[in-house]
Amino acid sequence: MKKALLPLAIAAVLPMSALADVTVYGKANVAVQSADEKGDSITEVVSNASRVGFKGKEDLGNGLKAIYKFEYETHIDDGDKDGDTFSQRNIFVGLEGGFGQVIVGKYDTPFKKAQKKVDLFNDLEGDIKSILTKNDNRSSNQIQYTTPKIAGAIKAKISYIANEDESRDDGISTAIAYDDKDAGVYLAVAYDQDVEKEGAEALRLVGQFKVSSVQLGVLWEDQDAGGSSLRDGDGWVVSAKVKVSKPVALKLQYGQSDMVKEDAKTWSMGADYKLSKKTKLFAYYTHEEADNMSDDNDYAGVGIEMKF
Repeated sequence: MKKALLPLAIAAVLPMSALADVTVYGKANVAVQSADEKGDSITEVVSNASRVGFKGKEDLGNGLKAIYKFEYETHIDDGDKDGDTFSQRNIFVGLEGGFGQVIVGKYDTPFKKAQKKVDLFNDLEGDIKSILTKNDNRSSNQIQYTTPKIAGAIKAKISYIANEDESRDDGISTAIAYDDKDAGVYLAVAYDQDVEKEGAEALRLVGQFKVSSVQLGVLWEDQDAGGSSLRDGDGWVVSAKVKVSKPVALKLQYGQSDMVKEDAKTWSMGADYKLSKKTKLFAYYTHEEADNMSDDNDYAGVGIEMKF
């Protein structure tokens, strides 16, 4: 079956009683972008992780619920990517209750989720995974457990990632976070072992602070290649978002890393203009450089995002 038909097929096989509990959600994000890469300049239309998804739950009684999600990326710019109209994102089934939550499937690792919203240019060219880290993973064959909230603000996650290969060790991803929304303070520590590559380890520390109309973020990460093809090294990123009026927010982000390329640096600036609670216009500029890049990369674009 072609992936283009997959979401429709899912809806078609669900009984009408189940459809009443289904939430359809998504995000359309597209930009017109000027890209200067490796000395070549082009103007392009880019789809920034636009997606559609189905999620729901069933009350099993005694505080226990069955939960599921089927989420697919769709490519607004070209209509397909590598021949697919839809590609898998977070897909799982599980249980949740007083004990916490257990899900099985393909999902963002606890290490990735620990970054919260420090990366203000997520899914754009300035995304930290473009040149700063290789450890923002969405891993398949994952069993993930999330604790209930402890003391009202602390939550931990741990994932076992089955590599389904006898010659390779399975992966472990963990994170623990303190999230006090009233105080505007978020702190997290995360650790990966054998996730991106066998033998590799990664440690991440995250802080995000919100004071009035200002949001500040910092992320530091260290990678031990452990004999794999990855690079030993560390990196960091800082970000700031200022809400200057009800519809307008300004954003600035800077990072350095040795984990992807030697002495890589990137900075981005941008602005968001909210047209409504779910729709915004945005503009951005991103610069990338590294010792082993023949030319710097520069990107500038304007776009629109609509959530539903």
